[in-house]
Amino acid sequence: MPELVPTWERLTAMIPGESDAGAALALWNPPPFLTGCSQAAVLDGGPALIRNYDWDYRIFDGVVARTAYTGRRVLGMLDCLWGLLDGVNDAGLAVSLTFGGRPQVGEGFGIPIVIRYVLQTCTTAEEAAQALSRIPVHMSYNVTALDRDGRRATVYMAPDRPATVTDRAVATNYQGTVEWAPYAAAIRTVERQERLEEMLAAGADAASVVAACLRPPLYATKFGEGFGTLYTAEYRPAEGVARYYWPGQTWEHSLDRIGTDSIEIQLGAA
Repeated sequence: MPELVPTWERLTAMIPGESDAGAALALWNPPPFLTGCSQAAVLDGGPALIRNYDWDYRIFDGVVARTAYTGRRVLGMLDCLWGLLDGVNDAGLAVSLTFGGRPQVGEGFGIPIVIRYVLQTCTTAEEAAQALSRIPVHMSYNVTALDRDGRRATVYMAPDRPATVTDRAVATNYQGTVEWAPYAAAIRTVERQERLEEMLAAGADAASVVAACLRPPLYATKFGEGFGTLYTAEYRPAEGVARYYWPGQTWEHSLDRIGTDSIEIQLGAA
């Protein structure tokens, strides 16, 4: 990912006296970690990438950032200081990730820096799929890209086999077939994927999918066990808009205007 090197060097220089700063910010071979998450590319009513992020609130950055690294404006949810969990750019591309549901670990980058790279350098879903197909990752992930023209791609990435590019509109936590049955059963990954696929097949619009994401089985409530839905995001690639949802609350930003500085959420509140 050579286009990110100048930014990585500038950020590393901002942490003087820390010999490990460069390695930490590069996110090469980070510690393994497991998340959940669900995502769907919705076309009815205009392209929208909608996702639930299921993770441990105790190690969640909880920061939305609008940046202009390399000159391209990007808006999204930060992770690992400058990586991204999901986001949208000024070229009209939205991207988000889910864990791929496989325990294998190998040599590669942590997925947040890969999402950052795609949003900094790609303009279409096709370009995103090409980039995702060549970048090594340390664990398995499913990345969905949706562009302003409604073109989409979901790429199954893994440390031990080549990436697979699909046109699937939905991704949860397996890559076509369940390969880690106890994990899949514990987090209801098949049930979540089937629910989203049924909704899209019935012509659900973005508002309906968002509403479903705020209810079980898509909405996860095991916050004390490190597996709760920390936010639902809706990215509109054609408008450059990001909306974050919780039961009873919405937080909106755009590439042109950042919304309120902060929002306080009571996780698990009905």
